[in-house]
Amino acid sequence: MTYDFATIMVVALVICGIIWAIDAVLWAPRRREAVASAAAAAGGQLDDETRLRLGKEPVVVEYARSFFPVILAVFCLRSFLVEPFRIPSGSMIPTLWTGDFILVNKFAYGIRLPIINEKILNIGEPHRGDVVVFRYPEDPSTDYIKRVVGLPGDHIAYHNKTVYINGVKADQRFVGPFTPPHSYFMMGDNRDNSNDSRAWGFVPEKDLVGKAFLIWMNWNVSNGGITWNRLGKVIH
Repeated sequence: MTYDFATIMVVALVICGIIWAIDAVLWAPRRREAVASAAAAAGGQLDDETRLRLGKEPVVVEYARSFFPVILAVFCLRSFLVEPFRIPSGSMIPTLWTGDFILVNKFAYGIRLPIINEKILNIGEPHRGDVVVFRYPEDPSTDYIKRVVGLPGDHIAYHNKTVYINGVKADQRFVGPFTPPHSYFMMGDNRDNSNDSRAWGFVPEKDLVGKAFLIWMNWNVSNGGITWNRLGKVIH
């Protein structure tokens, strides 16, 4: 089984929630009892230091209570709104450079349940030209980013480094006379150096992750670190 970041966050949420619940049901009442007993034994004059010591939460409970809302907020933000990605290769040059850190809109193509990726609310569909992050069909644990070239029902041909969409030249190898439903043909903008749908076929709709829309950082050691003019650049 592949454990991705969403799975790790869910496990962390469950662990923190269980610890917090156990404390609320078992440990916290015992601490309150201990404070009340000590106060009674002291004739109601229990000093603050003793009260704090007897009523202090265990460290594990303190961390669980503190981390639970933070993890929940990050999980919801990342699962349903935006998710950051880093571009590891030059397959999308010139649009995206190696080292670009981008933000991906997670609801542009519908709301999906985390981990199982089941769509529960249909909001929109990919359009030709969208830059999309998706799960690599040959290894769903790996995220890819390419540009949508073919939509469901389109006829795509590629001759002499030229793409033809429904017989119309689009400034781009024949992929077959069939039209797979709910599938998309993806290509990298750097067409001579991109492992894309020309090699491994179509991307099913269920494997779409979201629409890339913003570069918030570029860091490439081979280019000297941060490329400042990439920051805040909108992805078209």
